[in-house]
Amino acid sequence: MHAKVRVRVLGVGMGPQHVTGEVAEALGTVDYVLAAEKTADDQLLALRRAIVAAHPGPTGPAEVIAVPDPERDRSAGLSAGGYDAAVADWHDARAAQYAAVLTERGGTAAFLVWGDPSLYDSTIRILDKIRALGVDADYDVLPGISAPQLLAARHRMVLHDVGRPVHITTGRRLQDAVTEGQDNILAMLNPPPDRLDFTGLEDWTMWWGANLGAPGEQLLTGRLADVLPALAPARDAARRVDGWVMDVFLVRRT
Repeated sequence: MHAKVRVRVLGVGMGPQHVTGEVAEALGTVDYVLAAEKTADDQLLALRRAIVAAHPGPTGPAEVIAVPDPERDRSAGLSAGGYDAAVADWHDARAAQYAAVLTERGGTAAFLVWGDPSLYDSTIRILDKIRALGVDADYDVLPGISAPQLLAARHRMVLHDVGRPVHITTGRRLQDAVTEGQDNILAMLNPPPDRLDFTGLEDWTMWWGANLGAPGEQLLTGRLADVLPALAPARDAARRVDGWVMDVFLVRRT
């Protein structure tokens, strides 16, 4: 029987400047931080280390334990079912690796989640898988500043018209949302623009942002057909500065 492990799931926005007082206090209570290492020169791992260093506990910053991230099938032509299966396999592999570390180390661990844990992040799902593997883990979740919040703030806008909804989805499901009749759509987890289908949306308005809150932040807005040619160069510019790129956009029928 393994000892109980405490895990803290902490939303950290896009860097040290977005860490709330609540999350900063929580960072001071953990023994170590578990973080995926995607490449040998993982700039997002470096950013996680900067967040931890900026918010030390009584004896200094928590230790950051880098766990090599399992490979995932990212083929451009995956069907919806194939994509879901690839992600499920990836999550299973992640859960097994994290479970091994938590079982060995015990104590209080943390996962740092980009943006907010409630939006297109699977840390909570992976923790459920870890518990199913037999790890006695008790966890709490603290919110962070999300990409949609940052997008709205940077463009000085409200994400929806008065009394109207905003539909949140992924870029690969954009046309599904349009077919369903959605006309105010916020898309996250976006691939490069050449892999997105903007058919029929040429006259819609787009508000787009990449690496929001980071040094390489990029912003574009206007009629979608006019903005579209600038998306790839802007993504490349963000990547050159930060070493990584994540973007989010809102499209609305004019």
